[in-house]
Amino acid sequence: MSYYPHPAAANYNTTPMHAQRQRGYRICDQCGTPETPSVKFRLCGGCMTTQYCSQDCQKIHWPSHKTICQHTAAQVSKAGSVAPTAGYADEHLAKNLRKFASAHTALLGWAGFQALQLKRVPANVRQNALLVELSYHDHMESHRRFSISSTHIVPRTYIRDALVIQDIQRREERCRTNGGIGTLVVILQCGGVSQVMPVEVDPPAKITWDVREDWPSVLNHFVESGRTDFKPISTTARGVVYG
Repeated sequence: MSYYPHPAAANYNTTPMHAQRQRGYRICDQCGTPETPSVKFRLCGGCMTTQYCSQDCQKIHWPSHKTICQHTAAQVSKAGSVAPTAGYADEHLAKNLRKFASAHTALLGWAGFQALQLKRVPANVRQNALLVELSYHDHMESHRRFSISSTHIVPRTYIRDALVIQDIQRREERCRTNGGIGTLVVILQCGGVSQVMPVEVDPPAKITWDVREDWPSVLNHFVESGRTDFKPISTTARGVVYG
């Protein structure tokens, strides 16, 4: 079974002919700039979920981000205080879950895209979400402290937090204004701690990612091996490209 080994250097990160930005990767929450190898994003230190391309963008976005940031940070603190009594050894479980999401952003966004079959049925993005249940174990690296227990397709109503729902709706409006189909939602859950990961998605016609029915196996392989170099396969007029 193929697990996306490193491609030949000639194909690695080759830009497709259309050279269009594909939402499904990290984008700056202020200016919409996509992350590239030369532009590494920074996480908001408060919520550890929102990404920015620069400190300037982070400062500009703070007035509108403040409410959801403080709410998320409070949830992280609350989860951290109850995690040890729930059978988990690490009191920073919630923060490690967010670090896990950050390390595997590309992989989880791709898995959600495949699980909801968005290339075939774009409307699924408005109705369903991918729920990834995780198990926790000790490891020196924070992103390797989780393993995939199971995956499920759940209705978007699975999310009950009003502020999180409002933030997802804000992203959806921005995405659709820019021509996208909406926000893909991936929910990571470990015991009673969860992390909602919204991913803005372009129309299927603009996304060259190959459809993969074996996405659960690929997801499990990259998580278990600790690899954070995942890049989707795309078949274009120039051949197979990665990224």
